[in-house]
Amino acid sequence: MVRGKTEMKRIENATSRQVTFSKRRNGLLKKAFELSVLCDAEVALVIFSPRGKLYEFSSSSSITKTVERYQKRVHDLGSNHKREDNSQQAKGETYGLARKIEQLEISKRKFLGEGLDASSIEELQQLENQLERSLTKIRAKKYQLLREELDKLKEKERNLTAENKMLTEKYEMGRGGIIPRTSSTTTSEDLDTEESEMEVVTDLLIGPPPIRHSKKFPPN
Repeated sequence: MVRGKTEMKRIENATSRQVTFSKRRNGLLKKAFELSVLCDAEVALVIFSPRGKLYEFSSSSSITKTVERYQKRVHDLGSNHKREDNSQQAKGETYGLARKIEQLEISKRKFLGEGLDASSIEELQQLENQLERSLTKIRAKKYQLLREELDKLKEKERNLTAENKMLTEKYEMGRGGIIPRTSSTTTSEDLDTEESEMEVVTDLLIGPPPIRHSKKFPPN
């Protein structure tokens, strides 16, 4: 008698569900044991019943050991996948950079007037426009640098002019600030002059003193 195909959905009847669980659990544990023995495989099986009861099987000494081995393997696989992804990404970036470098080399040759034989009119027009824009930027930068240099020279000229003016004022103040000699200051020149004046007066007084006549009045 051919058995009918079991519909894969939750069994609503609790008793039937428990019976089915027990049968399938035992069958699964048996299959795990057979697989570990016949194929020398490390097998770990963990089952929780609908009520939360734990059933487990391990072909090794401890199911924890198998779980740790599984976790380590997953970590290693993840690292390998990450390295492979990074390697693929690096290859893609390298290829992209190589393409950009190639395009830049082609553009450079065209800017130098080389390799224009295969260029169309549109490409040549674009190249001409790019050159004109580049020339405009170069001229603008050149004029900017010239203006900055001119401003620096003007500033230097103003500083030198101010410094020259300050030095001139200091020089003029030095010339006009000489302190004149006062009368209390006696020099050798002054002493010679005074001696000459005294000699002149002495010469004039040499000789008998002048006779002074007194006026006589008649007696009363």
